[in-house]
Amino acid sequence: MNRTPSISSQRLYESIEALGRIGSYLDEASGLHGVNRLALTAADAEGRRHVVAKMQSLGLSVSIDRIGNVFGRRKGREDALAPVMMGSHIDSVPTAGKFDGCLGVLGALEVIHALEDAQYVTRRPLVAAFFTDEEGSRFGSDMLGSSVATARIPLQTAYGLRDRAGLTVKDELQKIGFLGEVDELLAPPFAYLECHIEQGPVLRSENIDIGVVTGVQSISWQEVTIQGRSAHAGTTPMELRADASCAAARINLRLREMARSGHYGPQMRATMGAMVPVPGLVNIVPGRMTVTVDLRNPDDDHMRRAEADIIAFYDQVAAEEGVQIRWRQTARTSCVQFDSAFQDRIEAAAQRRGLSTRRIVSGAGHDAQEMAHLTRAAMVFVPGEFNGISHNPRELSTPTQCANGVSVLLDVLLQIAEEE
Repeated sequence: MNRTPSISSQRLYESIEALGRIGSYLDEASGLHGVNRLALTAADAEGRRHVVAKMQSLGLSVSIDRIGNVFGRRKGREDALAPVMMGSHIDSVPTAGKFDGCLGVLGALEVIHALEDAQYVTRRPLVAAFFTDEEGSRFGSDMLGSSVATARIPLQTAYGLRDRAGLTVKDELQKIGFLGEVDELLAPPFAYLECHIEQGPVLRSENIDIGVVTGVQSISWQEVTIQGRSAHAGTTPMELRADASCAAARINLRLREMARSGHYGPQMRATMGAMVPVPGLVNIVPGRMTVTVDLRNPDDDHMRRAEADIIAFYDQVAAEEGVQIRWRQTARTSCVQFDSAFQDRIEAAAQRRGLSTRRIVSGAGHDAQEMAHLTRAAMVFVPGEFNGISHNPRELSTPTQCANGVSVLLDVLLQIAEEE
């Protein structure tokens, strides 16, 4: 080793900006450029090729598995040992910023770039990874690639998922050229590390530099279809309607009541994020509504009670509104706790750099929670400006914030990658 490995803040931020130009669009409301790299679209394919080229420029051996997860491997001094893996995702929601997921992937590559600059070869091999469709925005199941890699979702089930246009995951992987041949079941790495923006206001509001992530809360997604009866808005008396939109509104209000009630713990969160009326015209009573329900809770018991209660409420609403209600589970994960020793290492590494820390539970889902079922896993959070807004063109973490997080990632990786 010629010198101590060190992150280049400028290089890291320039790489984030470059990837952010792929799938860029102008958000008229804010006047800012956002990112739309929906999973397995042409923009996602371009982003994937861009990151693969960066991996290859660093001399990494690149492989693609059968669900489209991409791995760039750097040899270690004892190359037969299980690797230390770093990563995240580069797909986005349709209204994204530049940092969600991308900081974890490009940060991993910056760590490797720093090691290359210092001519430092770790004892264990290293792998930088990005996983397919972490967001779940297109095919309705979040952390798709990592959940297949860790055997929570069977490959054939994932292949058969369809988007709103009826296109399947397998066909779209093939179309963009990322239907790989490597076995989708990932051999357990020695450890998994992920750096990510917080996507919330806590760290910035408390002026904290580094979030030490203790785990990820339980997440439950449902798609609910409400079948009523279309009717003329002017000629049909209110008492003779079977209005699917009124049923949807009652469910939405009940979700808010549940989250505020305290009956499901103080951190229960509930959201109806998508509401699609049919036919969706101003002068017709909606005959059908398709809506989504997103429940989150850091306590598995509270989550199970909330799920049971909202499902029972569907039956009540159906009877009272004269509609039929069907629902299906599109995603479900239990609470995950990250490795406590790794949390201590992240905290100590940050403090050695003079950075303030805070232990924090992740409210959003991440690939790290899937990897935690396979190996020891940990996450480093960095704060975001503008109350930590995310999934929005205003999403912003500064060059210093990003470099702080990736520097801590580097410090912890250097410890773990030298272990027996």
